[in-house]
Amino acid sequence: MTPQLVSEQTPPALSTKPHYAILDGLRGIAALLVVAFHLCEPLATSHFDQMLNHGYLAVDFFFLLSGFVIGYAYDDRWGRMSVREFFKRRLVRLQPLVVLGMAIGALCFYFQDSPVWPGISEVPVWKTLLVMVIGFTLLPVPISLDVRGWQEMHPLNGPGWSLFYEYVANILYALGVRKFSNTALAVLVALSGAALIHLAVTSPAGDVIGGWSLTPEQLRVGFTRMMYPFFAGLLLSRVVVLAKVKRAFWWSGLLLTLVLVCPRIGTSETVWLNGLYDSLSIVVLFPLIVWVGASGQLTSTGATRLCKFFGDISYPIYITHFPLVLTYTGWVSTHKPTWQQALPVATLTFVSALVLAYLSLKFYDEPVRRWLKQKLG
Repeated sequence: MTPQLVSEQTPPALSTKPHYAILDGLRGIAALLVVAFHLCEPLATSHFDQMLNHGYLAVDFFFLLSGFVIGYAYDDRWGRMSVREFFKRRLVRLQPLVVLGMAIGALCFYFQDSPVWPGISEVPVWKTLLVMVIGFTLLPVPISLDVRGWQEMHPLNGPGWSLFYEYVANILYALGVRKFSNTALAVLVALSGAALIHLAVTSPAGDVIGGWSLTPEQLRVGFTRMMYPFFAGLLLSRVVVLAKVKRAFWWSGLLLTLVLVCPRIGTSETVWLNGLYDSLSIVVLFPLIVWVGASGQLTSTGATRLCKFFGDISYPIYITHFPLVLTYTGWVSTHKPTWQQALPVATLTFVSALVLAYLSLKFYDEPVRRWLKQKLG
């Protein structure tokens, strides 16, 4: 979500559409790879030796998946649903875990003192609490309130930046883009795709990494990363012709994994080659992966349970894992371990993130959403 990290279950009273269970599974695969990618980052010396190198593209996949699912779930509801009702549904689905993620980030903050961000112990409590409360709303904090020194719009829980753009995409959809004809939407997607390719190929590092700061350059990255995949996903939901793809979950899951773990393309002198890879992945491969996933059926109980678990856990693990990763990052920066020394701690962090996500889902997110639905009707 986020990027679309959450499942849109369509109420029977509004629609009898089938649910794309395989897309839930793909969302979970991408979320787990994001955690692994973040755990590899502190051990890398540059983009070129970063393991699980293209894990950052999971965010772009989430945006495309989000546009597809939003279009599928809501495009034909507008005669029975107001804009206010749409926003209310999105807030109930997304906001509880945003609040929890920021609270976890604030709680972990004072256990993360390290050479990576010196001076944490000198940050006053009131400033941390203020950043947390602002984070509850997902409004970006100015650089003057950046308690970590990385110029993040959500320094207590970095992945909040993508949820900010998810909300922007939802607002654009509800207030105007939903009314676009397929032709007008295709023009928007084409222009956004051109901007994305230009960004990827011409960026100094040869990738689309960024979007988490309020600086003009980073805002450009964030909006560019959101616009093409989200609205391409929306267009795909409107025009796609599905087929019967056998073993769709395994094929689409394998292709998604290969895209995200692929080593860096090119060298320091040819970084534009990696930009081409990012462009190909977002513009061509991600729509193909979603099409394959939407075209398949789960035929075994094991695969069905796995996809459901992955779908359930995807949003909670995405929005709660990063404070644990930052604690791990502080440990790495202090002790400077080898890969072999870091692996047990990284594994413990990964498992802890998975457990935290499951507990957050069952004992917080689901009960809070049920309560909000009762209160808000």
